[in-house]
Amino acid sequence: MTTMSPTPTRPYDLGFTRWVYQNIDGGDRMALCMQCGVCSGSCPLSTTMDNGPRKTFMMIRAGMKDAVLKSDTLWNCVSCYNCVVRCPRHVPVAYILHELATLAVREGYAPARTSETNKFVKGFTWSFETFGRTDERIISLFYYFQDGFVAGIKKLLAFKSIAFAFVKVGRLPLGLPHRIKNRGELKKMLAAAAAIEARHTAGRK
Repeated sequence: MTTMSPTPTRPYDLGFTRWVYQNIDGGDRMALCMQCGVCSGSCPLSTTMDNGPRKTFMMIRAGMKDAVLKSDTLWNCVSCYNCVVRCPRHVPVAYILHELATLAVREGYAPARTSETNKFVKGFTWSFETFGRTDERIISLFYYFQDGFVAGIKKLLAFKSIAFAFVKVGRLPLGLPHRIKNRGELKKMLAAAAAIEARHTAGRK
């Protein structure tokens, strides 16, 4: 992957703008953005974001690297892709936000968020790779107990009322996790995806 320029010492640096356009997937299409606001208007969480997609794109154009990579907008995206579907200029808004979040991690702008996200991702990935599907119980246990046994028990007790409510309405199944058939085929798919990602990464260096 192309190395970014050093963190700017001034609030506006068009070098960051050019880097995003040239190195972020879909970044070149940001030049087509007309600031219509459809992306932010379509986002179910835009009111909880500090900037929202529309303003974030404007800040990228202005070269506001620090402000962009410190923004919680990158982390509040829930990947509903309303913005992608509805953008009149076909700008892949969500994809750009995801890559900017990855950049924020790599550049050290989001260590606290990264820690918690990684804990969840580990449980999610383990459940999927082991059973071929995600199991909320396993993901939760994996997430809660990564900080130790005592911390895990405290978190379980804190959410017990929610868990019981889910069980009552049939949203949290009891019994052993279900496995998909032909998990060997799943492993082949995951291996192929990893190979594609490796080629993609190598092509951008």
